[in-house]
Amino acid sequence: MGTETTEISNGGAVMRRRACTCTKDDFLPEESFQSWNNYTNALKQTPSRLLDRVLTRSSAKAELEVKARSGHEMKKTLSWWDLMWFGMGAVIGAGIFVLTGQEANEDAGPAVVLSYVVSGLSALLSVFCYTEFAVEIPVAGGSFAYLRVELGDFVAFIAAGNILLEYMIGGAAVARSWTSYFATLCNYKPVDFRIHAHSLAEGYNQLDPIAVGVIIIICAIAVFSTKASSRLNYVASVVHLLVIVFIIICGFINADTQNYADFAPYGPRGIFKASAILFFAYVGFDAVSTMAEETKNPARDIPIGLIGSMVLTTTLYCLLAITLCLMQPYKSIDVDAPFSRAFTQVGWNWAQYVVAAGALKGMTSVLLVGAVGQARYLTHIARTHMMPPWLAKVDQKTGTPINATVVMMAATAIIAFFTNLSILSNLLSISTLFIFMLVALALLVRRYYVTGETSTENRNKLIFFLVLILGSSIATAAYWGISETGWIAYCITVPTWFLSTVGLWLFVPQACTPKLWGVPLVPWLPSASIAINIFLLGSIDKDSFVRFAVWTGLLLIYYFLFGLHASYDTAKAYEVKGIQDGVYRKVEEGEVSSATKSGFEGVGGNAPTAPTL
Repeated sequence: MGTETTEISNGGAVMRRRACTCTKDDFLPEESFQSWNNYTNALKQTPSRLLDRVLTRSSAKAELEVKARSGHEMKKTLSWWDLMWFGMGAVIGAGIFVLTGQEANEDAGPAVVLSYVVSGLSALLSVFCYTEFAVEIPVAGGSFAYLRVELGDFVAFIAAGNILLEYMIGGAAVARSWTSYFATLCNYKPVDFRIHAHSLAEGYNQLDPIAVGVIIIICAIAVFSTKASSRLNYVASVVHLLVIVFIIICGFINADTQNYADFAPYGPRGIFKASAILFFAYVGFDAVSTMAEETKNPARDIPIGLIGSMVLTTTLYCLLAITLCLMQPYKSIDVDAPFSRAFTQVGWNWAQYVVAAGALKGMTSVLLVGAVGQARYLTHIARTHMMPPWLAKVDQKTGTPINATVVMMAATAIIAFFTNLSILSNLLSISTLFIFMLVALALLVRRYYVTGETSTENRNKLIFFLVLILGSSIATAAYWGISETGWIAYCITVPTWFLSTVGLWLFVPQACTPKLWGVPLVPWLPSASIAINIFLLGSIDKDSFVRFAVWTGLLLIYYFLFGLHASYDTAKAYEVKGIQDGVYRKVEEGEVSSATKSGFEGVGGNAPTAPTL
């Protein structure tokens, strides 16, 4: 982004006015996009460049170095206390206040509490994996940076696209739920506050202008200051927790144990189906890992903040689920504003306003933390030039990534305006479970494989056992999805997973020891995370997988046309720059990576120069 200075004469005085301008180089500064001839030649080299990006792994040092591409450092202002409240604020929102009623009513009955236990266990295992990475690689890129280091650029980009989708969908779902509880607070039904567009398809025809307005306000707060966002989140979360305590205590006062007589009306399948959808309620904690770059002491603050907030959140979720199903029969639970309506049914009409106000506070916190986290993901992705580097800019005055924040919140507002909650929650769960599975896989690679140190024999054994772990987990999930009564296949797939993990534990030596904080019980804990996340994917409906496939296809089209060539040029340019400076530092490792390879032949005829921001 450049600046343009205009001189204006005013009674002999000269005033200078600076205006922001954008040029093509703010979005596509790489050598491959300097001319049509360069771009055509770059497209011809797509196979070799793709091979390079697939086999090239970044390094922890490289991810820390790319922070300089944002122009200014993010301010280190956060402590473990801030992270704890960010974690609580990020997670406790629309999931518990809306989806609990929906899943208790339609899929699990009172056994929805077990669904929360299963999804909470899966989330906690993922938290351990995220924590080790966040401590060892404290950058704003979150899981994108972790996957880029361990699984390479290509896998990281596919994950990045789904991370961004996760945040946009999550924010949109929470914003629409905000409207539902706001309507309850005003003694209206949610449909009264939405515009019905008859010409649009079902599921996309309830337009929500209030959700858009809320997102705009949240965007302004997130742009202003991270520390200010933390303070607002802290206040909102305290109020929110007080309301949750109120719901639990008053709910138990009005409890009727007869409502638990039919505890699991839909059986185990209903419990796991609900668990997959309720994973939505745990989405958000990964946003805290993106704040590692702004944390004062990552080695101490991140483990306390992430793990502490997740344990507290899971406990509160289970208590709230028990309370809701004890207050009324599961079939009579309102799916739009379940907790507010539950108090109305037991005669405590005044309490519905307290609950609605608390829910709005919680959802506001979720939106705020999501806005902060998603902007930092996009910022780090743009630093690698997989997305336009204009999005990586950090404002000097506020210390926040303004461009990335505005772009992500604008996309979130568009989705929130059209799409209803049921479509959003299913699609969100797929993206989230997919990302968490990849992070657990990346942790195993991190512990057992180091380039130049791990022998070929141990590398091959690692690949063999990882393929078995993934294959057996996928087979278990697929069998669960297609067979409602069968059990024979589980006698093969589950022991295969167990023996594969045993084999990895006994026959492959660990090649990397964490310097500051490490996940315990490796390989068992990350292997279990892989298995549970994949299993929950087997409980999600087919239409959501179709939408997921379409989104992934769009990501691949963008990557092959733009992202691949931009990130390739940038990586090679920085290698060349290191050689030219006389101090060559190879910031990436891989079998194909080389600054002087012929990848640039035909693209302008010269090795590229390092893009500037």
